[in-house]
Amino acid sequence: MITRGIFCKLNNLKIYRKYLPNYRFFSDDIWNEELTIDLKLKIENQWKDKLCKGTFNRNDVDNKFYVLSMFPYPSGRLHMGHVRVYVIADSIARFHRMNGQNVFLPMGWDAFGLPAENAAILHGLPANKWTKSNIDHMKKQLQELGCSFDWSHELATYDPSYYKWTQSFFVKMFQSGLVYSKEAEVNWDPVDETVLASEQVDENGRSWRSNAIVEKKLFKQWFIRTTQFSKALYEGLNDPSLRDWRDIINLQKHWIGECNGYVFDFQVFTDDIYRTILNVWTQYPEHVPLAGFIFIKPESFVHKYYILNHKNVYIKNPITGSKLPILVTDCVEYPDGQDALLAIPHINSVDEKLAKKHNISYLNCVNQNLYLSREEVCKKAKELNSGGYPVSSKLKDWLISRQRYWGTPVPIIHCKNCGAQAVPENELPVKLPLLDMQGDKKFKSLELAEEWVKTTCPKCGKEAKRETDTMDTFVDSSWYYLRYLDPNNSFQPFDKTLANKMMPVDIYIGGKEHAVLHLYYARFFNHFLHSIGLSPSPEPFKNLLVQGMVMGQSFKIKANGTYLKEVEVIKKDKQFFTKDGDFPVTATWEKMSKSKYNGVEPIDTINQYGIDTMRLFILSNVAPTSNRNWNSDLFPGILNWQHRLWLTIREFRKIRNCNDVQMNTIDLSKFEKEEINLKDARNYYVKKTSSNFRKSYQLSVAISKLQGLTNSLRKSPKEVVKYSAEYEKLLAVQIIMLAPIAPHFASALWSGFVSATGRLNQDYENISWEDDVINQKWPEVDIDYIFSLYCLVGILS
Repeated sequence: MITRGIFCKLNNLKIYRKYLPNYRFFSDDIWNEELTIDLKLKIENQWKDKLCKGTFNRNDVDNKFYVLSMFPYPSGRLHMGHVRVYVIADSIARFHRMNGQNVFLPMGWDAFGLPAENAAILHGLPANKWTKSNIDHMKKQLQELGCSFDWSHELATYDPSYYKWTQSFFVKMFQSGLVYSKEAEVNWDPVDETVLASEQVDENGRSWRSNAIVEKKLFKQWFIRTTQFSKALYEGLNDPSLRDWRDIINLQKHWIGECNGYVFDFQVFTDDIYRTILNVWTQYPEHVPLAGFIFIKPESFVHKYYILNHKNVYIKNPITGSKLPILVTDCVEYPDGQDALLAIPHINSVDEKLAKKHNISYLNCVNQNLYLSREEVCKKAKELNSGGYPVSSKLKDWLISRQRYWGTPVPIIHCKNCGAQAVPENELPVKLPLLDMQGDKKFKSLELAEEWVKTTCPKCGKEAKRETDTMDTFVDSSWYYLRYLDPNNSFQPFDKTLANKMMPVDIYIGGKEHAVLHLYYARFFNHFLHSIGLSPSPEPFKNLLVQGMVMGQSFKIKANGTYLKEVEVIKKDKQFFTKDGDFPVTATWEKMSKSKYNGVEPIDTINQYGIDTMRLFILSNVAPTSNRNWNSDLFPGILNWQHRLWLTIREFRKIRNCNDVQMNTIDLSKFEKEEINLKDARNYYVKKTSSNFRKSYQLSVAISKLQGLTNSLRKSPKEVVKYSAEYEKLLAVQIIMLAPIAPHFASALWSGFVSATGRLNQDYENISWEDDVINQKWPEVDIDYIFSLYCLVGILS
């Protein structure tokens, strides 16, 4: 006997045939075609303009979800590492949009730096024109990925409207004592005649670019006193709002170190002329006024550049103002990461013996009544801007000076009468002058812009000179997430009211190689901005998704390490050899690189497989946090799944449109069982896939679940496909949950699905039949669905 519910479904079938979708993007004939690469590219071309638009509404931010991916350096070409991070970000953004949230997914450009300067010199072009050309090209490439970036919030760090505010923050730090200059030892490339960052010197002490042996030189450099925020940055990592930071918290804590001591600034003098600052760390601040002299390591820059070149060298105690002698020795145990150590001969007998041995005279602290409490010493040091803040012994202040052209100019004016003066806020930005990049191929410096260097002192009005250093590009990238909110604001760096509602970032996505330095500097910047009332919370990022690298298989000759192309290698009995068979070859998985011949061009992959196939492949099989070995042998799995989905819609449309399955031939008991199984499958896959998107970000597992869902659909017999409302719901769920990761393909499937005849769920509230798939609500588990809940209530010993 037919039950009332099933009878209604079958009887109303005729009624629902009258409903047709508002649009069709392809003729019905397309569903008779095979899913070839030409057809996939046709589908993607048809849908890409509609799918590549961000939909953030800045006037409705109460339900915001801020998805931030690390912005790229505009090299001019995308690589697979870019593809991975931006496809992950786009998939998460689309998921949250379908869950009704107002998603903010901005994009911009980390545009300053050495590579652009190199390329500009090589091509004899202005650096700004070279960079702009690369940005235009890469923007087109990004748009080919089908990502829904909000381009109305686009920014570039080389734009004066951006670095105006970078300079403004520098001025604020300078005025508050957080920025200072001192002579410091740097890495000098004698060929390119420029300072190199430590990471630009290889393990053999050679320059990464010129291959020259790097020299050590003394230069006056600008520093940001990041150590002042050490304790706050360390303790901030215990904030319960930080989700999915996992081992990144340990990396950050290891970098910062336990703040079990205090650092003080001691001034170095030669012949009564001030030279530089020596940062001295101690666990006992109360000992600073009692210091009799200072121990210095032989390899210390103070020894190499001052003591060996001058007779009268001493260090000034920041608390007492007394002159402290120096003892150069490696006979004492220095704190980790320190080149100096306080000598307290009044307390430490070893220090006293060494003083006598080396005939060092020192003040009698007892007679001078120099005993102060720890709190008194630290308070006085802070008042004098000479330290007194808790910090680990190994953490150093941030050296931001770069003797290069292509960077944010340091907004300082040097006056012979007034010293270093900050450029007034109303004169910012200090714009970069245009330099001729033709001629010699060495690095350019702002010193070459002689007319630009000449200026007047903002304090006394006399002749002065501009600072010619530019800032480390890490400064530019330490606050871009705030400027994204309000990139066209010419009156302030960002709207504070908007920042209060939008910050912190809900999820930050990028490579693990940036999990220490960039993240540390970005956290410092936000802590600083929070301390002056600009940022609403000290921590800028709630969740982190640190994705692994995309690896390509490389081949190199075992004997000499020469890299070979894959076509130059043959395989014999699981071993690799050069094509002539003479030399054994090692095959390994390494980060993709042109020099290793193991890179894959995204545009070639798109032309061969399509955008969505590439998106699915780069997200499948491995977790986002793991390295992705790019193996084209795995593509057939994704291609077969797409083919089965295509067949599913084709067959669904065909069965719904034919009458070869009659109502009176249905075995109702089997039909009801099929409906129950389909409902269970729908709730199971919705629950699991939603969790993979929302909680764990295991997008590879989400894809695996969707493939399992496809298997459930394709097991259904014809009568279920034709008459089951549960089948229709499950098929809708399949396409909707595919949409965030393969939006073009899902859009085409949805078009075929909603234009099929015989609709059974016309009034089903969870499907909006007249809307595109990207505008559908994300499916939810039925309120009456019963699922297992496992609780750990105790552990027996």
